[in-house]
Amino acid sequence: MRVLGIETSCDETGIAIYDTEHGLLAHQLYSQVKLHADYGGVVPELASRDHVRKTLPLIQAALTQANLQPQDIDGVAYTAGPGLVGALLVGSCIGRSLAFGWNVPAIAVHHMEGHLLAPMLEENPPEFPFVALLVSGGHTQLVQVDGIGKYTLLGESVDDAAGEAFDKTAKLMGLDYPGGPRLAKMAEQGLPNKYKFPRPMTDRPGLDFSFSGLKTFAANTIASTDGSPQQLADVARAFQDAVVDTLVIKCRRALEQTGLKRLVIAGGVSANKHLREQLADFAQRIGGQVFFPRPEFCTDNGAMIAFAGAQRLLAGERTDIKVKTFPRWPLAELSEPSGASS
Repeated sequence: MRVLGIETSCDETGIAIYDTEHGLLAHQLYSQVKLHADYGGVVPELASRDHVRKTLPLIQAALTQANLQPQDIDGVAYTAGPGLVGALLVGSCIGRSLAFGWNVPAIAVHHMEGHLLAPMLEENPPEFPFVALLVSGGHTQLVQVDGIGKYTLLGESVDDAAGEAFDKTAKLMGLDYPGGPRLAKMAEQGLPNKYKFPRPMTDRPGLDFSFSGLKTFAANTIASTDGSPQQLADVARAFQDAVVDTLVIKCRRALEQTGLKRLVIAGGVSANKHLREQLADFAQRIGGQVFFPRPEFCTDNGAMIAFAGAQRLLAGERTDIKVKTFPRWPLAELSEPSGASS
């Protein structure tokens, strides 16, 4: 089965074609970073309009890349949530319309299920069951994954997500949008242990996260510096170390609680070099395994949507012709693929 995947949940237009027998055939991505940079963050209306302009040309580019025609597509998968409602509507309407016009089934995909399954696109995919850390600008969650649609939420952020805290702290330091990757780059020049940041919610049991206080601590620390590049780099290093240590501690607890040894990390923050190093070292020490998507599939992309959609389409699941989007869509509401709904 060849599935066209469409991702338009926020500020990236991602299109891909996934073949269940031959793997990924095409992958196209357009980032709106330059469009939103002047505003210091994503402007929803501008994001929606840009998706309108880019989605169909990227679909044509993906078909060309794969040397396919529309009649070669067996199904269409599109992100229906969570995300920006206007952006979701663009991809959902285009995806559902193409499926109707091509007379193939369509499937609405949960954005975070796409991220969760992204490591399955690699040559050495994880086997079920495993614990997944979904860590991005909008989500920080620990999930026990027993199969497609078999998800148990173990813990999540009670306020800011880890990626959101990175971006907000970067803005406090005067870094341009997108701030998170820039802060991580600056942290490479920082000296360890120059500043001591707390590891929030690690002094109590449980698997929930909280990063808003860490952002406030960073703001106070930045105000105490002289604003020199080195001192700001030292603050960036201390902040990143605190976030990464917190994530590692919670991952360790989740594996201990579930008795599992396989850990999957996905979402935009999973591209962070320091986080990857620390989790890889941790997994080696406990005799476990850690799986990451390649960097290009950490951020939003069509490949993860095409793959996730293909798994549900293969199981017989279908989405009816009425277009529905879910700006807020808890992962726990998903269920195992359950046959045709129309």
